[in-house]
Amino acid sequence: MNNPASYLRLGALALFWGASFLLIKLGLEAMSPTQIAFARIVLGALTLLAICAVRGLRIPGDRNLWKHVAVAALLSNALPWVLLAAGEQSVESGLAGVLNATTPLWTVLFGLLAGREALPPRRAAGLLLGFLGVLVIFAPWQGGGLLSWGVLSCVAAAASYGIGFVYTGRFITGRGTPPLALAGMQLTAAIGFSLLALPIGGLRLVHWNPVALLAILALGVVGTGIGFALNYRLIGDEGATTASTVTYIMPAFSVLLGWILLGEQLPFRVLLGMAVVLVGVAMTHRKGSGQGMLRGRVRGAFMRGSQLYAELATNHPMK
Repeated sequence: MNNPASYLRLGALALFWGASFLLIKLGLEAMSPTQIAFARIVLGALTLLAICAVRGLRIPGDRNLWKHVAVAALLSNALPWVLLAAGEQSVESGLAGVLNATTPLWTVLFGLLAGREALPPRRAAGLLLGFLGVLVIFAPWQGGGLLSWGVLSCVAAAASYGIGFVYTGRFITGRGTPPLALAGMQLTAAIGFSLLALPIGGLRLVHWNPVALLAILALGVVGTGIGFALNYRLIGDEGATTASTVTYIMPAFSVLLGWILLGEQLPFRVLLGMAVVLVGVAMTHRKGSGQGMLRGRVRGAFMRGSQLYAELATNHPMK
């Protein structure tokens, strides 16, 4: 990396986004899934808008852009954040983080269906390998497999992210609007959708639980608002591809934090499936590197491993 401080920023970003699953789990002690999503969106929006104001970034008033941003807000914020919180009512936070790591696979799959992605043999093999890893995690052939409504809710959230990324890449990116301003727009639009979802279990009284409420505050301000601003700084200093390596670190943080703080125990099969998924993610975006030393080829493949995912993820906060 060009700036030594970028290593600290990358580690902090992986921690913030990896910890979001732990914070959701803690927050469920005080709020319902729709309440958590609403609070997270409002807090994240206020934080990002404040950062935009400090940096002198103006929020565009283009109505056509706002229409597309509103669709992205539904697919990439309001819907998946409700689904994740609903899923974590019965799913460990670490497992939720592992399932969230399938997002790049869904992005490629829906990109193919939308005609925006090619499918060379290596990418096809990576896609199949990634979903094989998901199958290993679920283990439907075992009586004690993990296939449940909570797990399906987390997977649906990852799929929603994937659709949102494809939509963002097609209708929003490349318009010259700063990514940080787009993020503020998107979370502002997501407030409306989260309000519409509140009648689904969100009209009950919030339980007074200081730890849970602090977790939700951290989820919105730090995990969503400051986390995305940190990602934006990384992209500016090191480029989108380097910043996107957080994709590979986040699941490890979610599993580690769930184990240390909540005593969660994930079967070895789940950890193996996670590794298979991440290898598949790398393969789906790998390009031929030509001749050269093996170390350079491996490093080049890893850095390109999430290139498309990085380009799309720079334009809105998804974790």
